[in-house]
Amino acid sequence: MLYIKIKELHKRKFKVAQISKELKISRPTVYKYLEMTFDEAKAYTEQPSRKMKKLDHYKDWILAWLEEYPHLSSAQIHDWLLERYPDLVVGGSTVRTYVRDIREVYQIEKKMIVRQYEAVPEQPMGKQLQVDWGETKQKNVNNKEIKLYFIAFVLANSRHKYMEWQARPFTTRDAIRCHENAFQFYGGRTEEIVYDQDHLISVSENAGQLLLTAEFQSYVNERKFKVHLCRRADPESKGMIENVVKYIKGNFADSRVFRDIEDWNKRARQWLERTGNHQVHQTMKKRPAEVFLLEKQHLQPVSSLLSYESTNNQSITRSVSKDNTIRYKSNRYSVPLGTYQNMSENLVWIEIREDDQALIIRKEANGEVIGEHMISSEKGKLIQNRHHTRDRSKGVEELKQRLISHFGDQVRAAAYLDEISQRYPRYRRDQFTIIHKVIQQYPALIDTVLTKCTTEKLYNANDFRDIAHHLDALRDEPIEEVQSYYTSPPKHSHIKASTRSLNAYTSILGGRA
Repeated sequence: MLYIKIKELHKRKFKVAQISKELKISRPTVYKYLEMTFDEAKAYTEQPSRKMKKLDHYKDWILAWLEEYPHLSSAQIHDWLLERYPDLVVGGSTVRTYVRDIREVYQIEKKMIVRQYEAVPEQPMGKQLQVDWGETKQKNVNNKEIKLYFIAFVLANSRHKYMEWQARPFTTRDAIRCHENAFQFYGGRTEEIVYDQDHLISVSENAGQLLLTAEFQSYVNERKFKVHLCRRADPESKGMIENVVKYIKGNFADSRVFRDIEDWNKRARQWLERTGNHQVHQTMKKRPAEVFLLEKQHLQPVSSLLSYESTNNQSITRSVSKDNTIRYKSNRYSVPLGTYQNMSENLVWIEIREDDQALIIRKEANGEVIGEHMISSEKGKLIQNRHHTRDRSKGVEELKQRLISHFGDQVRAAAYLDEISQRYPRYRRDQFTIIHKVIQQYPALIDTVLTKCTTEKLYNANDFRDIAHHLDALRDEPIEEVQSYYTSPPKHSHIKASTRSLNAYTSILGGRA
């Protein structure tokens, strides 16, 4: 491809310098290809005589990624290679050189976006944590675009990062929950935390006397850290977290396919361990994970459970996962099936009963108890109440009884449905569901339909539905005539065909009687 483009430009009387500038390649490369024939260029690119490079085994993957996502950086390519091949050991400079060569040979241009920041003084260990929120648009496994939201944390000294994602906008309670998870991740908290002026935590700068939201102010009072709120139009004061948000969007999230939020957060944590906190930071020239081992000693310890998360306060909340469980102290506890709802906040209130170490779960702060479990001392366990595993109101037998109740002749209806159950044992629910829809759509006709089906021995929900449709199409006629039509024998059922003896047929055919 590069050879053809060079030749085309050369035929159009472009000079070597102009070709170099137009194709963004070096002039020696232009000279080299101009001296080659097409076959020589093809042999050079496909079977080069040069020494085999370390990443040649992964060339097809790298080329495919760049062709589909030409904006990818070499750092992203590096991370994707490590994700697919965990045992691969390769330096960042090697990847950069190889990706640059691939772009040059196959003419895959990358658009550069540069954002400038003013340098800020280095913070001492344990002094400052910066926090910010972000959102991205991702393609899911069905190739549909969805929006995801995340909160990011970074320690100002070690640049050690943490993030959490969710599929809906953050609330103040979400922010508090993520702060607690971040403190557990870091093993402590810093002296102060830096925020942008986000509506989740702040109301106004108030000339330096910060006004925070009531819920977040209560949290700050409990955890006793200082809040540093950035001035408006002053992104440099939190440039570290701005870069982290950009890094997460541009390296982890960019072009990655979304499956579900649990899988996404799991991959995010793996990315932090593999890339976000492992790769050498370009400013410090050190790995954040290694520097963090020192900074961790300067963090202020935090309790595993907030004091306001007690039986004397109703403000403990947990998010309900889509598998209808909540997390508490490294375990999952079930809630009733259907508690999780799409496009909902999906929060429940929990209460710890200390006398018998029981976990009480409520849908509302002072509402009815929807779940109760004994707290497990183990970790990574699923504690499940068997009454939460299925909704008993949707049992097949219960559905059948509800269907029977709609008919005038309930004995006949019960016998009819029993016969369907015997003929279609694996599809009872499907059959009953079809009949239920007919009952909802044509309540005035169901007794007539039942009579016709039992008379004609049509023990199938599809027949039941088709007869109802036909009766409805005859709605302009008097219902008595329609019922008579379906309950009386056919008009010509009394007519009998005449018969002849066998002798009559044999004589016609020339045979003998």
